[in-house]
Amino acid sequence: MGISTIDAGMVKNAFLAGAKGLEAKKEWINELNVFPVPDGDTGTNMTLTIMAAAREVAELSDPSMEQLAKAISSGSLRGARGNSGVILSQLLRGFTKEIQSTEAIDVTTLANAMVRGMETAYKAVMKPKEGTILTVARGMADKAVEMAGQTDDIVVFAEAVIKEGDYVLSQTPEILPVLKQAGVVDSGGQGLMQVVKGAFDGLTGVCTDFSLVETSALGVSEEKKPQAAGASRTDIDTADIRFGYCTEFIIKLEKTYTEEDERGLKEYLCSIGDSLVVVSDDEIVKIHVHTNHPGLAFEKGLSYGSLSRMKVDNMREEHEERVIQDSERLAREQAQETAAETEGGEIKERRPYGFIAVSCGDGLSEIFKGIGADFLIEGGQTMNPSTEDMLNAIAKVNADTIFILPNNKNIILAANQARDLTEDKKIVVIPSRTVPQGITALVNFIPDLTPEENLENMTSEMERVRTAQITYAVRNTTIDGMEIHEGDIMAIGDRGMLAVDRSVSRAAQKALEAMLDKDSELVTIYYGSDVAKEDAVSLKEQAKEEFPDKEIELQYGGQPIYYYMISAE
Repeated sequence: MGISTIDAGMVKNAFLAGAKGLEAKKEWINELNVFPVPDGDTGTNMTLTIMAAAREVAELSDPSMEQLAKAISSGSLRGARGNSGVILSQLLRGFTKEIQSTEAIDVTTLANAMVRGMETAYKAVMKPKEGTILTVARGMADKAVEMAGQTDDIVVFAEAVIKEGDYVLSQTPEILPVLKQAGVVDSGGQGLMQVVKGAFDGLTGVCTDFSLVETSALGVSEEKKPQAAGASRTDIDTADIRFGYCTEFIIKLEKTYTEEDERGLKEYLCSIGDSLVVVSDDEIVKIHVHTNHPGLAFEKGLSYGSLSRMKVDNMREEHEERVIQDSERLAREQAQETAAETEGGEIKERRPYGFIAVSCGDGLSEIFKGIGADFLIEGGQTMNPSTEDMLNAIAKVNADTIFILPNNKNIILAANQARDLTEDKKIVVIPSRTVPQGITALVNFIPDLTPEENLENMTSEMERVRTAQITYAVRNTTIDGMEIHEGDIMAIGDRGMLAVDRSVSRAAQKALEAMLDKDSELVTIYYGSDVAKEDAVSLKEQAKEEFPDKEIELQYGGQPIYYYMISAE
């Protein structure tokens, strides 16, 4: 089937199919992340980014190319989360700038749009790193320019571009040694390929269902809703959960697994549940299904091979707990908003400076408020806040100049994007990569300095801080020569892995030994919500015995997932 031009209706369908293609593979993409930490990973970030745009596109009926371009660009820019999501939004932004003034796209326009998207994305990253999504985008753009001079058939053009993208992606481990060591390709590049392949399927008729069904954090399939960040978990009534157990497992194939076998497996699982996702390759099949009979799903899986990573969650209990947590969080946010907007019952006067910090625990949030943060954005390791979240926070801080502390390397680009979209206030992003860096930066703000001088001073002071974070591994891998197994406790430093152990306290002790030197004076241990206070006190006492010349502080951080955050300066 040859296609010489693409009109706006075809672009709409292709984009929605691309979004669905990424969403269907997001968990697989998450597993490609080098560090096996239980956080908001690449697949999740990219999916949330593109779905923000897809919702706006889906609302358009019979759109013009200009309307589509605006919806894709605006939706992805504001919905961007994490470095991979921001880069994806910039690829889309550049692409749509090229097509917005056309009525129909031919191979030349398509090639120019891909080049413009790639160039826009490279410009958005201060220090572009090769072997990433950027490299894959550049490889496809270069091939697009080549193919535009050889064919007028968009199908032939696209097939060649996709083939080149797959090849460049396969070479990313040769460019980035950390990928080769972990035995994976770049996750962002893989996500981009899923978008492009999904769009091609939509263009050629392989995909014909363009309705949006998104999977929430609870795993409940939800029809498209107008909220910018998707439906709230509290929108799901427990009584409406027809199948109560979110069931996941991996089949390690022990016999031939054909397309007919896959169809049969899907038909059976659909007969006992819903929200089915089946992802397979030559060796394994990953299953996600909501059912009232997890045992039947496991039994069916055993007919194809052995099972691993079996997980069953009661969604009704999860939902009830989430409703309570969301209610408490909403109350905190409303109290923050009131405090930020009023003082003594009157609207605060506009101040010269304001501060926004990303925080990931009630103890850490109290620390930030105590040292001057005006507004806290809930997020960090478990969920990267979007550009829209940043813009909403900026709107609530009544100040001429606002300093943003991302406190996570994967949030800095979203903060920069919010800065670039803000016109009525001066936004200064302090590039804090960890919470301890953010605390140090805020403490060192000096009102008498200019914003530029404070940026230099705060950045300089925070760069003296070394950080270790103690968490658990969610899959097997090898990093920095250390063999890691699922469930191991990892101590992750600023530049890589510090230690791996089966014990939380031993991993923390090894982290201290690895990060402290003669210049270290003050050590602060922030313990998380999953650590008993007596265990944290014991770690502090052991540290004092081992390092008697250091000042050791213990603080309750309340951060989830990360047992300890340790800073040294």
